[in-house]
Amino acid sequence: MTDFAQSARDATQAMRDVFPQTPLQRNAHLSDLYHAEVYLKREDLSPVRSYKLRGAFNAMRKRPDVGVFVCASAGNHAQGVAYMCRHFGKKGVIFMPVTTPQQKIQKTSMFGGDSIEIRLTGDYFDDTLASAQAFCAESGGHFLSPFDDEDVIEGQASVAVEMMEQLGKCPDHLVLPVGGGGLSAGMLSYLGTQCQYTFVEPAGGASLRAALDAGKPVSLDTVNTFADGAAVGQIGQKTFARLKDVGLANTLTIREDRLCTTILEMLNVEGIVLEPAGALSIDALQDLGQSIRGRTVVCVTTGGNFDFERLPEVKERAQKYLGLKKYFILRLPQRPGALKDFLGFLGPDDDIARFEYLKKSARNYGSVLIGIETKRASSFDDLFGKLDAGGFTYQDITDDDLLAQFVI
Repeated sequence: MTDFAQSARDATQAMRDVFPQTPLQRNAHLSDLYHAEVYLKREDLSPVRSYKLRGAFNAMRKRPDVGVFVCASAGNHAQGVAYMCRHFGKKGVIFMPVTTPQQKIQKTSMFGGDSIEIRLTGDYFDDTLASAQAFCAESGGHFLSPFDDEDVIEGQASVAVEMMEQLGKCPDHLVLPVGGGGLSAGMLSYLGTQCQYTFVEPAGGASLRAALDAGKPVSLDTVNTFADGAAVGQIGQKTFARLKDVGLANTLTIREDRLCTTILEMLNVEGIVLEPAGALSIDALQDLGQSIRGRTVVCVTTGGNFDFERLPEVKERAQKYLGLKKYFILRLPQRPGALKDFLGFLGPDDDIARFEYLKKSARNYGSVLIGIETKRASSFDDLFGKLDAGGFTYQDITDDDLLAQFVI
């Protein structure tokens, strides 16, 4: 790997003509919380608010004869490619799903300017990817993978090069988010066995764990795209070749709802804006617990492209995970005073956030959809105990994703 390490250092040096290194910051809040020296490698502070421009830069730098670069992405990779197309004066054609939020389209357009063309095609990413690859076959454009490309992997390794220079040593423990594997493959290839690793994936897109289980990259049956920066249906062939020996014991999967608590914590306590994938490494610290006590730990915060229109969803998911908000369907007797009886069961910290009632004259009971917020999770034990004692029939649907999609 000596040649790889030197190439990664060369790439890092070349990047300084385009953008400065991202900060490595000791975080006092997390350090005190986990009794460790916790540093954040702030890739969310790059010019495009993610590390993706590194791989795009290195791939374009090493392919000066390519006239047209093509990618398929609805997020950070698109923005990194757009930024670098403008820098190198290259034409870029960026394929995005029709369902891509307007904010992401506008940011990609802003970074690329006249150097890029955005094509919206396909309702799902697989359709978008197929269109991009078909365009390359017809036009001779160069398809730039977001992770499964040796030059991209080498470019992402620049995060490790900078971290070593800034810290002055290798950390005891490095926490890395994993999507397609470009960042983790690059950093692991550069650092080797100098430190302990934890590779973190969202529960709804754990493609590395699936590949480790199978011994090869496999396609996930379903992917939860909430943490879209790391929710990948299949890890790359080239990246897995570098990650195949990391071992399941060094991987973690994080529930998306729990991840929301960390997004809010970093926003409210530290004023740091992170996208879901960017918060994965920090969220993992609570699982590492005593194992990192007294050690130097670096968490790579991979991105900060957070659309604040998603904030209500993030807050709701965090409340549900913490047990502070629940939805349930109540069978309410159609008699005078029944609603008053129910309201009398609520405690001083219980707040009705949702109430929908349809009275049907031909029935003795009506169905009520109720959302309750509270300050203590134990308040729901008190409420449900009172409902049981009062003879009310109810169904908690908070964790029923299918039903919640239709009624919440």
